[in-house]
Amino acid sequence: MRSIALFILLFGFWLIFTFSLRADHLIAGAALSLVITIFFGKYFVDHVGKFLQPKRYAWGIIYLFIFVWECVKANFDVAYRVIHPDLPIHPGIVKVKLNLQTDMARAILANSITMTPGTITVDIQDDYIYIHWINVRGQRTEEYSHRICGKFEKYIGRIFE
Repeated sequence: MRSIALFILLFGFWLIFTFSLRADHLIAGAALSLVITIFFGKYFVDHVGKFLQPKRYAWGIIYLFIFVWECVKANFDVAYRVIHPDLPIHPGIVKVKLNLQTDMARAILANSITMTPGTITVDIQDDYIYIHWINVRGQRTEEYSHRICGKFEKYIGRIFE
């Protein structure tokens, strides 16, 4: 089942990227998808049923818009701090409790945080993620957990768990 899902996924991407239904393109796409499936199929996801659920893709599209919006806001925030004469920063490393269970979801969250200006994921240990933040605000874990991860974690959980 895993190999069939990978083949369909790869061939689907081939069709989307080539945007052609010519016979030679279809044969090349099917052959390439088959070769990749043979060599790398064993590394594909274990729970294919989750992978083929359309609602996860819908949440992925929603997450993409939220991620872009958060990046735009963070860019303006960092730009403000750079051009402000007093350079109002309070850097620090914060420890945030994760609610995500799968390694894939945690990796996506860590990368999303790192790609957002002003934050860098330093480490993930057990159920905690350590983040270097340009402007640590608040003393309670719940405060900065929601500010940094809250928006991302909710949607990533719906996609990958």
